[in-house]
Amino acid sequence: MSERSQPSRRSFLQSSTAAIAAATILPAHVLGREQTTAPSEKITLGVIGIGPRCTYDLKAMLQFPDVQCVAIADVQARRRDAGKKLVDEHYKNSDCRLYNDFRELIDRKDIDAVIVATGDRWHAAASILAAKAGKDVYSEKPCGITIEACQQLADTMHSQQRVFQAGTQRRSVPNFQKAVELAHTGKLGKLHTMHASVYIPVLDNTWLPAQKTPSKQEVDWNLWLGPAAWRPFNQKYVDGGWRGQWDFDSGARLLDWGAHTIDLCQWANQADNTMPISYEPQEKTIVCTYANGVKLIVDFLETPFGERSPQYITRLGTCPVRFIGDEGWVETGDSGELVVQPEALAKDQPPAEKRVKGLDVSVHARDFFDCIRTRGKTASNPDVMRRSHIASHAAAIAWILGRKLTFDPVSESFVNDPEANLLCSRPERHWA
Repeated sequence: MSERSQPSRRSFLQSSTAAIAAATILPAHVLGREQTTAPSEKITLGVIGIGPRCTYDLKAMLQFPDVQCVAIADVQARRRDAGKKLVDEHYKNSDCRLYNDFRELIDRKDIDAVIVATGDRWHAAASILAAKAGKDVYSEKPCGITIEACQQLADTMHSQQRVFQAGTQRRSVPNFQKAVELAHTGKLGKLHTMHASVYIPVLDNTWLPAQKTPSKQEVDWNLWLGPAAWRPFNQKYVDGGWRGQWDFDSGARLLDWGAHTIDLCQWANQADNTMPISYEPQEKTIVCTYANGVKLIVDFLETPFGERSPQYITRLGTCPVRFIGDEGWVETGDSGELVVQPEALAKDQPPAEKRVKGLDVSVHARDFFDCIRTRGKTASNPDVMRRSHIASHAAAIAWILGRKLTFDPVSESFVNDPEANLLCSRPERHWA
């Protein structure tokens, strides 16, 4: 899509929903070579931050014939170059443009949407700037490093009328959908308890030894830090060592999985418009209670990755959740398997060879691009993201303070607790 065609692009995308299902549905005269969608009808995509997770997401998005990745921005030269190689090899050309500063990418009028997959510290700020530049946004989770950031992000998406999808793709995966359906339809009886698994929380902010700062072209350290507090360069940070660091990570790392598992529990409890009203940390759990009496138990998993955890019934991969009613329960995770009692409730789960793994992002990404055309609500829209992320942050704050907290879902603040409310936001560094 060229800049010259911009005025008609939005109207076309909104009116051509039928064209996205499959290339064979399109009439021959609007097809390009090899049954691909004509260039003038494609959603143009820019990438902001291309590490391992984004590479996984992008590979799925490149498979859609009506989407064209045209640009990548990353502060690390080696990641920029690797991303361009992936895109150019897929399209068999060299058209993908590279940027060090993502603001140059979002200034382009010919880009319709972006995927934001930086480190956590940048997710909200980059998404907000992209939305204000007129882009629809797919943001990897956690979408905001604080409660305030999540609020600002959701508010911006509404005020700018942007399509937004949080990268909590398990909302689009069949086994998780089936588990939620069992809770919603009463087949488990009255829901009373839910379990959400998370990593053991980490609260650290130790500086690594200072190293010589690379050239701006190799690693733009100032832009890498972005809104986070300044500290001296160390290569381990940019290689993933930022995780677990308070300045860079979200909610003592509780949101790494909690953005998925607490989100699924919110959905199962039909609580997308609210969140728990109390959060009580215990030795290896946080007990969260909703106004309707349902309890959400956040379990800290200590088991080595991929092995069976004593808190859960079977080896279900990462991100297991369990929903318990007074007539039965269901447990599921990234393996795609459902473990259900009574067993009769599991009769229609797909065979093992047809199960979709929880990391699969294809359907979730497709939902995002479909909604760009229809301007509809995505599965993980701003309001869903807001409540699930705030609930996760509130649980993390209770764990950090080591005491029970009371929360008001309407004001989205802790009740009569200035200390807890101080942790709902952080000072941001002036990075521009």
